[in-house]
Amino acid sequence: MADEGGAAVAGLSNVRVDYPGRASLGPLDLTVGPREIVAIVGASGAGKSTALRLLAGLEHPAAGTVIRPAEPGRTGFVFQNPTLMPWADARANVALPLELSGVPAVEARRRADDSLAATGLGDRITARPRQLSGGMAMRVSLARALAVEPDLLLLDEPFAALDSITRRGLIEDLHRLWAARPMAMVFVTHDVEEAAYLAGRVVVLSRADGRAVADIAMPGALPRPEGWRNDPAHREAVEAVAEALARSMELAS
Repeated sequence: MADEGGAAVAGLSNVRVDYPGRASLGPLDLTVGPREIVAIVGASGAGKSTALRLLAGLEHPAAGTVIRPAEPGRTGFVFQNPTLMPWADARANVALPLELSGVPAVEARRRADDSLAATGLGDRITARPRQLSGGMAMRVSLARALAVEPDLLLLDEPFAALDSITRRGLIEDLHRLWAARPMAMVFVTHDVEEAAYLAGRVVVLSRADGRAVADIAMPGALPRPEGWRNDPAHREAVEAVAEALARSMELAS
């Protein structure tokens, strides 16, 4: 379900993915509404990353329908690793997908600079990846995804390798950027607390077959108010997601 009304920005309808030598994933149903933030959690092998690749058009289902943004090129993808060109500076890394899509170089670099400034790296435009911390490199990756001005931003466990303080700061930045831009987000994570804090909805996938076994609305406003992590409503939501995740793993045993 979507909480913003209007046509879905993205979604999966009765989607199944077949893999040689292993069980199929699905059928999976997921709808993402305008400006909605959806987190997907599940055990390893439940199909979380597969769902993102389907939404991005990087993988195609054996059956079912994939709904994607109507305008080509308006999907941003942040991978688990920053995947930056080591020989290029931050500006060139962010501008590359724009230039490859036909945006003139001057405009691509202007948009890259704006995007880097929005992610807090306005003073590191000429820095190369080796000169950046892990958190900064991930901000460059986020800036690259935002530079295409996406209607849909997909994030595949982008903070998994970062320390907890850096992760919290980046989540706050995601909320700030989402509040300023008209985009929907789908965020894959194995961290229940992260999912409950970041998203307005959390979808839990079964380890057995990748089906959605729970779709839980998170309480509270986005972006989160100060102190929300300690609010009883948030703690109850974390427990609800954790319990749904535990049940999803029991279904596979």
